[in-house]
Amino acid sequence: MSARILVVDDEMQIRKMLRIALKSVGYDVTEADSVESGLAALVRQQPDLLVLDLGLPDGDGLDLLSELRSFSKVPVIVLSVRNGDSDKIKALDIGAQDYVTKPFSVEELLARVRAQLRDRLPDKTPAVLDDGYLHIDLARRLVTCKAVEVELTPKEYAVLATLAQHRQCVITQKQLLEQIWGPTHGQDTHYLRIVISHLRQKIGDDPTEPKYLKTEAGIGYRLMI
Repeated sequence: MSARILVVDDEMQIRKMLRIALKSVGYDVTEADSVESGLAALVRQQPDLLVLDLGLPDGDGLDLLSELRSFSKVPVIVLSVRNGDSDKIKALDIGAQDYVTKPFSVEELLARVRAQLRDRLPDKTPAVLDDGYLHIDLARRLVTCKAVEVELTPKEYAVLATLAQHRQCVITQKQLLEQIWGPTHGQDTHYLRIVISHLRQKIGDDPTEPKYLKTEAGIGYRLMI
């Protein structure tokens, strides 16, 4: 059965382009052009993924996203002309999994769609992630590189495991800090920078061109495995 994707965007040409691109690789596509019709389609269609514009005629896409998160965990890729860090951070903090700015590459968007549909949610995450070099066994709390165990502190493991549970998704600094250090530490970004630096050293990830722990400048991190 094909994955069902809902596109909510008020620009007819954008919807047409996305419909053609997504259907060409086998996805089942539904469209909506407003907050109201988008919420109705979400309830009716129960899609596997939402591609969401923020500038809608009857409200802000962030309002739709906030309402959606009250009843669904469906992954969301925001597609917007807003390219400021504050807009990206707000969308990701509310519950979006990714953020793409217009104009965009269709091939890049398709790659991001594939990433979100690839066993994204924690309860679907494989117990073991392995690319032949880095091995993360979430059930056994074991991390190895080239079959050699990597000794991690509790905080280092917690950050890596959280990123692994949402692999290839952006997790904001605030989300990581509040989840791992506690709700009063949402702004203590230096804690996180130190842990990420130590993790890169321990798994042999070049900080100048990281392969695994990717930095989304001013926003957060994603694990690529």
